[in-house]
Amino acid sequence: MSGPGPRPGILAIEPYVGGEAQGPVNAALGRPIQLASNEGALGVSPGAADAYRNLAGVLHRYPDGGCVALRHAIAGRHGLDPDRIVCGAGSDELIALLVRSYAGPGDEVLHSAHGFLMYALSAQAAGATPVAAPERDLKTDVDALLARVTDRTRLVFIANPNNPTGSFLTAEEMRHLQARLPDGVLLVIDAAYAEYIDRADYEPGAALVERAGNVAMLRTFSKIHGLSALRLGWGYFPPAVADILNRVRGPFNVGASAQAAGVAAIADTAFVEASRQHNETWRDWKAQRLRALGLTVYPSIANFLLVDFADVPGGAGAACDHLRSHGILVRQMRAYRLPSCLRIGIGTEPEMREVVSTLSGYLG
Repeated sequence: MSGPGPRPGILAIEPYVGGEAQGPVNAALGRPIQLASNEGALGVSPGAADAYRNLAGVLHRYPDGGCVALRHAIAGRHGLDPDRIVCGAGSDELIALLVRSYAGPGDEVLHSAHGFLMYALSAQAAGATPVAAPERDLKTDVDALLARVTDRTRLVFIANPNNPTGSFLTAEEMRHLQARLPDGVLLVIDAAYAEYIDRADYEPGAALVERAGNVAMLRTFSKIHGLSALRLGWGYFPPAVADILNRVRGPFNVGASAQAAGVAAIADTAFVEASRQHNETWRDWKAQRLRALGLTVYPSIANFLLVDFADVPGGAGAACDHLRSHGILVRQMRAYRLPSCLRIGIGTEPEMREVVSTLSGYLG
């Protein structure tokens, strides 16, 4: 018997495959070294962990559907209007909701060639057409994006900094892009890695949201806050866009434990700063050591490095297999049209030393 068929185009979607989470044990550390998913190197804030545990006795209660305490905590920390904040089950949910709300069959969703995969996948799921603009030196090319805007373009997604390249657009470049977009095109700035950055020329997007009616900013608790398992994200939107998202999201789309952990994580500014400093120290250390081995390491301001193995026998695939055999899990980049590259996250000091030591032995 045949059952109901899906909407046209659904079966053309290649399912998203995340970074590998299980693998061999690294002999030196006695566990797998997980560097495939850009997770926080220092784990989770102790306060956030306590807040999560404290919910164990009330799991039979529905969560606050409006995420009121969490939105106010975020607003207080970043100087934002809580009424313009919408929370979601990870920023992935907010990406999907935005596309579903503003694009459909016959529409186009624009992104950079090596941008986060969920932009194209969400467009396909909504029946819209994803359009990839070429990058310049593995950086989003504003002019190339603008050249591909048509009367069918509904959204433009920019990961800033970009995953998986680690490159970024300056605040001035983002203003330039927004100023030249039609008012009816929504510019979505995905600033998942913003907390790792301390640069005068970078702005995560809130300032543009405040001054324009067609800009949205997305953020996540999955990276520096270490709450990947709870699936928690948030966004800052023009009032009209926030209103739309609150109409289409599920009424209890963020669990109570995620909300409580999020409030505590936002409050622990010392943990966030320690994580930022750790990331900067060991990202730069690892980049220097890998370049000394003769590898091409692209500049990154996020919590990962994109490393090119084009000149290494066997390429990225063989290097990935070798690392895995030593209990080090990294991410191959074929799905991102970067088949010669591996994306390697920033972990603890012992983990970073193991990566460099293992690749040093591999490269001879």
